[in-house]
Amino acid sequence: MIRIGHSTDIHRLEEGYRLIIGGVRIPHNKGSVGHSDGDCLLHTVCESLIGALALGDLGKLFPDTSEEFKGIDSSLLVRKVMNEVKKQGYKVINIDSTVFLENPKLRHYKQEMRENIAKLLEIDVNFVSVKATTGERVGIIGREEAIMTESVVLVEKVKL
Repeated sequence: MIRIGHSTDIHRLEEGYRLIIGGVRIPHNKGSVGHSDGDCLLHTVCESLIGALALGDLGKLFPDTSEEFKGIDSSLLVRKVMNEVKKQGYKVINIDSTVFLENPKLRHYKQEMRENIAKLLEIDVNFVSVKATTGERVGIIGREEAIMTESVVLVEKVKL
């Protein structure tokens, strides 16, 4: 059986925060505001997996009111979700993600993001897509007020 999951996330961008996308620290004057490390991309990776298994949403499993998850490395959240994916007898087939961010440009970082995500999902990097686009200076993305990401994942029941 194949299942699909989708997620969208958006975070404010503010000075004084780190910009971490797909596990990659990117130098910039603004960073992503979040209860964890603010890695918007890894949040949609997690939540798309959660959605594929109909387990609710990211906030249900990792509430932003919990001190346990305050400032946590989002890759640890992905690992926790992957443990549940495997426990339920599934494996990831592929994932496709898009980052919406006006600046900085991500062309030099996307391969490292793909490699990080592939490692976390235990799949070959050729099954991980990370795309980036801008807001063309329109709206909250274009005015550099926010970062948004989307991820779509396919999981498959492991045959015994």
